[in-house]
Amino acid sequence: MDRRTTFKALLAAGLAAPALIGPRAARAEIRQRTLRFAHQNNADHPQGQGVRKFAELMGERSGGKVSVRAFPGGSLGGDLQTVSALQGGTVDLTVLNSGLLIGLQKEFGLLDLPFLFTSPRQADALVDGAFGQRLHSTLPERQLIGLGYWELGFRNLTNSRRAIARVEDIQGLKVRVLQSPIYIEMWNALGANAVPMPFPEVYTALEQRTVDGQENPVSVINNAKFFEVQRHLTLTRHIYNPQSVIMSKRVWDRLNAEEQALVRSCVTDATAHQRQVSRGEEDDTLNNLRQRMQVGELPAAEVARFRERVAPVAERFTRDLDQGVVGAFNAALEQARASAA
Repeated sequence: MDRRTTFKALLAAGLAAPALIGPRAARAEIRQRTLRFAHQNNADHPQGQGVRKFAELMGERSGGKVSVRAFPGGSLGGDLQTVSALQGGTVDLTVLNSGLLIGLQKEFGLLDLPFLFTSPRQADALVDGAFGQRLHSTLPERQLIGLGYWELGFRNLTNSRRAIARVEDIQGLKVRVLQSPIYIEMWNALGANAVPMPFPEVYTALEQRTVDGQENPVSVINNAKFFEVQRHLTLTRHIYNPQSVIMSKRVWDRLNAEEQALVRSCVTDATAHQRQVSRGEEDDTLNNLRQRMQVGELPAAEVARFRERVAPVAERFTRDLDQGVVGAFNAALEQARASAA
């Protein structure tokens, strides 16, 4: 019996199968490439740590064939510039606040409505469920692929002028906000002068007093060293930011099925890691900020007034959307709150 006949006999008996599905065979269709992953925070931020974990997993699971080059700190431009680069295929991946995709699909703005969530678990339940997948399913027609949701966290207000003890204290503050109509309308409704601005420009604007303040999660405030140019931090927790991990569809379509499955699996596992890091560091981050800034928290009665002031913004926004989508969102939100409880 020659070697060819022997192999055929083993194959017929099912004994040759392990060699066909082993690690080397599993990587046979994965090709050499480098993926460019741009994001706004630096490598030490939970966002950057998520990117690093994704890169590690891609390297391990591709047998070293796929490497990931990170471009942190907004080095390739602000979020909206990066999205345009993804659509053109000059950048491969990014992670950004999901609500910033409102310019491509209005329903993403639902995730930026104030006071939706009281815990990160509620947000996880919503974005990991059918509604979160429904939002990402709208992206391919915009030349993007949604791969998962990371966490940025609850947003809080900082400023260089005064402590915020009541809603009236916000009156007249020039507050940098995300380039999103919801943020602009919300802060204007509170009496501030909202100034939309890309994230890479924020530190300089605060330092030069072009704006008085800004609003971001404590991880961003600490990581960007806004405490160097801001004196007051108010824990308003007015919006929770899930972040969409998205990939250029032009790049995605050049991947074969095995490579696409590899990217998805690595994003899924990096998501679990990123969320764990983000939530595990929050207490230490806040303690660090307490040593560098005057930190206050609005009384419950003022939070209620805050909600009352911004409620019309949410009502106007949802009124202009497909009411079927709004109904599905409200049902998913109610279910998420119940499951997290």
